[in-house]
Amino acid sequence: MIIDIHTHTFPDALAERAVESLKKNSHSTNYLSGRLDDLKQSMRSAGYDYVVLLPVVTKPAQQETVNRLAAEINETAAETGVLSFGGIHPENDNYKEIINRLVSDHVKGIKLHPVFQKTYLDDIRYLRLVDYACEQGLLVLIHAGYDIGFPGVDYATIEHVVPLLDAVANRQIILAHMGGWGCYDDVEEKILGRDVWLDTAFSIRSKDVPPDCSGSFMPVDRFVSFVRAHGADKILFGTDSPWEGQKQALRVIEDSGLTETELQAVLGDNAAKLLGVS
Repeated sequence: MIIDIHTHTFPDALAERAVESLKKNSHSTNYLSGRLDDLKQSMRSAGYDYVVLLPVVTKPAQQETVNRLAAEINETAAETGVLSFGGIHPENDNYKEIINRLVSDHVKGIKLHPVFQKTYLDDIRYLRLVDYACEQGLLVLIHAGYDIGFPGVDYATIEHVVPLLDAVANRQIILAHMGGWGCYDDVEEKILGRDVWLDTAFSIRSKDVPPDCSGSFMPVDRFVSFVRAHGADKILFGTDSPWEGQKQALRVIEDSGLTETELQAVLGDNAAKLLGVS
């Protein structure tokens, strides 16, 4: 079982413009066009069983369209292998109503991106909606650490992650980018071993890493040490597609030196249990 817990697509009419803008800001390489059909072809070619789309709600009014589309995509997930999380903005005062609707529509989780939503992760608005989402059984996948397109912006660095973890008792939280992109010393000191999931998306150094940000990725041997310190049962495979190639990202994990048991857990078994798929 191979499940990519962390992917992004855009509506066909917007995909080219969105990808080019993000690519320019981050000086990154896109491996796919950002269109859903392209991702489906990529996942089939790479041998993935499922991918999870993570929409980002950058304005409160966007949530209705984003969440309606997520529910529609999930209706055919058994055939397509494509699942979608929903989205919510910290300024959505009716967050309980939105979360309840997502639960009734059988959406598995939500994605939060403090940098794009311009809100510190330990803001009370995040704390209350994350707490309620977890209470209702939703997974909450959060961009953690810095963002390659916004150097130095610290909305989701570890000093803001820790208060969230301390405040939310019912843990269904996934921290993207191995707990905090570009913050790995702090992750090692303050996050590893805590009751939280980490995803691998866009965090392990490979030959494709832009030279001006190579220090913000971890080498493979450190990744392996993180997996074993935190527990392979709490690590989820993700690519951040279209910003990593799905074949390339899979190969990095498979060649990392993890045991077969660890690989099975990380690459799919853990996510399958969380998502309720087989």
